[in-house]
Amino acid sequence: MQPQARLTLYEHLEALPEGVTGEILDGQLHTQPRPSIPHVNANLVLGSELEGPFQRGRGGPGGWWIFIEPEVHFVRNTEVVVPDLAGWRRERMPVPPEGHRVEVVPDWVCEILSPSTASRDREIKMPLYAQYGVRYAWLVDPAKRTLEVYQLDADAWLEVSHFAADRVTAPPFEAVSIVLEDLWLPA
Repeated sequence: MQPQARLTLYEHLEALPEGVTGEILDGQLHTQPRPSIPHVNANLVLGSELEGPFQRGRGGPGGWWIFIEPEVHFVRNTEVVVPDLAGWRRERMPVPPEGHRVEVVPDWVCEILSPSTASRDREIKMPLYAQYGVRYAWLVDPAKRTLEVYQLDADAWLEVSHFAADRVTAPPFEAVSIVLEDLWLPA
């Protein structure tokens, strides 16, 4: 009788059922179901607002890759995050990878906060993003209707802006303004 091989954390992640997102954070597998509609809406609207001017150069400078829910491997198959949105300057990642793994550290990440993921996003993922050198992080809260903007400063996050209304112009995407109200569903 052959002993059964133990699955790695990444093999467990790959075996998750459809509709469940998995991440390996600090050596632990974390899972979450599909997000709520307010979360999905904020993610879609923000992604489309950034994609045109920054990825395609329509009404903006171009020079970026912007992806929704990319699988980012800080350490291949060992430290794996799935930010809601992430962006790479093209001079750092001229061509996106063919497969699902991105092994280049993003220049910018955005997490859309949900009641079930907010503490993980703030307490586990934000320190990992800092540890691996992500330069900018945004936290969008559809329930509070806010955007928090952080910049990495000497390996620690510095909150550079906190928005609750109107047009937003925030690093690293200062070339365009975003109407924050467009991210929220009607009350």
